[in-house]
Amino acid sequence: MNINDIKTVAMIGAGDMGHGIAEVALLAGYRVNLYDIKEEFVEKGKKRIFESLDLLLGKGKIPAELDAAIRGQLLTTTTVLADAVGEADLVIEAIPEIMDLKKQVFAQIDAAAPAHTLLASNTSTMSISEIAAATNRPDKVLGLHYFNPAVLMRLVEVIKADETSEETMQIGMEFAKKQKKVGVYVKKDSPGFIVNRVNHATSVLIGEVLERGEIEPEALDAFMRTMGAAMGPCELTDYVGIDVAVNVARYFEQTMGPEYGPPDHLVKMMEAGKLGKKSGQGYFEWPDDARPKIDFSKATRKFNFFWPFFVQINEATKLIQEGVVDTLEEVDLAMMNSSGMPFGPISLGRQISKLDLIDNLEFLAGYFGKAMFKPTPRVLGGGHKY
Repeated sequence: MNINDIKTVAMIGAGDMGHGIAEVALLAGYRVNLYDIKEEFVEKGKKRIFESLDLLLGKGKIPAELDAAIRGQLLTTTTVLADAVGEADLVIEAIPEIMDLKKQVFAQIDAAAPAHTLLASNTSTMSISEIAAATNRPDKVLGLHYFNPAVLMRLVEVIKADETSEETMQIGMEFAKKQKKVGVYVKKDSPGFIVNRVNHATSVLIGEVLERGEIEPEALDAFMRTMGAAMGPCELTDYVGIDVAVNVARYFEQTMGPEYGPPDHLVKMMEAGKLGKKSGQGYFEWPDDARPKIDFSKATRKFNFFWPFFVQINEATKLIQEGVVDTLEEVDLAMMNSSGMPFGPISLGRQISKLDLIDNLEFLAGYFGKAMFKPTPRVLGGGHKY
């Protein structure tokens, strides 16, 4: 089997990520069967695809012929799982991040899909190997992790599970290329893969800073915004969802260790129903259809702008040690194409004194009592260039 054998894609889940991934496949000329458990979910996903196509067409980004083909024959919708996958060559799952649910759905897909069909998960952190174990074709199961919004973000992490074949991985990489995406080959199924693993180190750092109450959320976000960030870390957590942030941190805690878990204040916010943008209250109040108001005059002077990058560099070197990727340049490639940033943490760090990096990591590890921040052997030297 090769990339040219992929003609029909089944998209399982029509939500934020699902409808976006479906649109990306449609724009690449694939037939797409869009599935969700309720008609209203499918119709909402379809509507959002068409609204996006309207914008692209209006800006001259796509030809009218492709727009007409998508609306006329390439896109079909269904609430019957067997119908969605029955003639698919590739199935991509984008359902809630609940492992038992994913395994249940993958077992159902495996039973209904043709023997040649490849099965992919868009999970952001969870084990592809564990998901694959629910099927009778683990060699044909891989991760295809897109980033939100899928139409705009260029990265796709192509993730190899324990039994994924090289043929399956190569098709995954070619599939990303066909969609004009940047595919990064993730050699080992590890929590958070590349981007979310590296970014989680920053989440732990920010959580510790806020937990101590020495810097207020508005003061931290005001500082980061004045330094050029499009969105501060607290506003971003609100936007993603406090509950999502807690659940992701708990998964890291279970798989990586207690230091990767959520800070107490974040758990208390979730338990109080303060879920961020979706509930109207999180770190900030969220007015209807508007971002929180940030008073830039409150910007803190207690936070080092480079700390998030330092802990990202440190975490990235662990990915090399663990065999997740071969080079740190791949980490930078992934980080840039998942965020739109013009540089990655590695290229930035190499412009800074290595002693400054080491000194700051040792300070952070000691001050916050987090061994995960201690400089790795690769950062310290150890015969390697980090």
